[in-house]
Amino acid sequence: MLSQLGHILVGVADSIMVGELGTQPLAAVSLANSLFSLVLMFGIGLSIAITPLVAAADGEQNTRQIARIFQHGAVINVIASFIFCGLVMISGRLLPLMNQPEQVVELTPPYLNLLAFSLIPFMIFQTFRQFAEGLSFTRTAMLITLSANGVNIGLNYLLIYGHFGFPELGLNGAGVATLVSRIIMAAVMAAYVFRAKWFPATAKLASQLRPALIIRMLKIGIPTGLQYIFEVGAFSFASIMMGWLGATALAAHQIALNLSAVSYMVATGLAAAATVRVGNQLGLKDFPNLRRVGFSAILMSLVLMSVSAVAFITLNHWLPSLYIDELPVIELAGSLLIIAAFFQLSDGCQAVALGTLRGVADVKIPTIITLIAYWVIGLPTGYGFAFGLGWGPQGIWIGLLLSLTIAAILLTLRFQRISRRLQEQHTPKHNTSPQITV
Repeated sequence: MLSQLGHILVGVADSIMVGELGTQPLAAVSLANSLFSLVLMFGIGLSIAITPLVAAADGEQNTRQIARIFQHGAVINVIASFIFCGLVMISGRLLPLMNQPEQVVELTPPYLNLLAFSLIPFMIFQTFRQFAEGLSFTRTAMLITLSANGVNIGLNYLLIYGHFGFPELGLNGAGVATLVSRIIMAAVMAAYVFRAKWFPATAKLASQLRPALIIRMLKIGIPTGLQYIFEVGAFSFASIMMGWLGATALAAHQIALNLSAVSYMVATGLAAAATVRVGNQLGLKDFPNLRRVGFSAILMSLVLMSVSAVAFITLNHWLPSLYIDELPVIELAGSLLIIAAFFQLSDGCQAVALGTLRGVADVKIPTIITLIAYWVIGLPTGYGFAFGLGWGPQGIWIGLLLSLTIAAILLTLRFQRISRRLQEQHTPKHNTSPQITV
């Protein structure tokens, strides 16, 4: 959870520290991150394919297969990182077509380009991290991620404001800090894995790529990435709709979204744990425990997310004041946090349910569920509430609440059905016919 949280804290730190520069720079961070987060989360989803396959191979004690998965995952992620970098840079050129505030559009591209380059070391880090997590080694990735956040905050302080003789780069200073911190993350994580005693000796040897294994990993990674895109993309498109309502609405949305993302990444950390443990039980063919693991994780998500829900309700005006001191933005962000409090349970439940389903390599139907929940139901409803009924920013967030709730219910039912079917298929059928004793 802390490792996942570390990824989003980069954006939180940027938003808080850039917020001191005013509404326009904060709105630019919102716009940039709404585009960047789409590709970032798809990259995380793509790399997650390594984890359940390694976990299942570990359950089978198949060291050679573990090594093959690592090698193939590294090739996929490195190639993807350059593609992702290009896509983000292209998206920056499309900003004038998105009907956003003119000053915000002028500030965004340089910062967005720096974030784009950070995707290359980020995907390298993810390769080693997901491999280690598949073997249940999670602590070092957490420490590296949190340490890199410390580096990011320190560099933000030096480069955004120009302290101690460093150049005052403003918004772009936050982008430079993010890039440097992610390069450090990738280098340290790679050194740790290569020197680890548990690192399979066969993984150090170059082996011929197997198209069948690459296809198998992509069949898990691409739908998983799409699942993230459909949810995060819904919030990103909500950012664009907020821009239609003005810079104040966009800045308030960024604050509420930033805070919601913190609790969401905690849920994705629990989802990652569920993926590993469900994958282990799948490899061991222990289906009763597979069901226990899955539903225990879902229950834990409800407990954890209820804490953030209470925090959003009780601190709905104080939390936004950490980002900015402009009262209209704080009041609007506070009203959005009340809505966010209501969808905390749904958000955590759907995130962990997706993790349990990834553990059994069930990704196609969950991808369709997320597409329908967010893009067929949630966003059109939010648009209708905001612009048709005149509810404004709150209407957009009510649409997001609806989509998260639908996804949570359907994905949980999906895991119930899949896990029960696996258990029934592998439960020996006893002969109940009368026995004749001679």
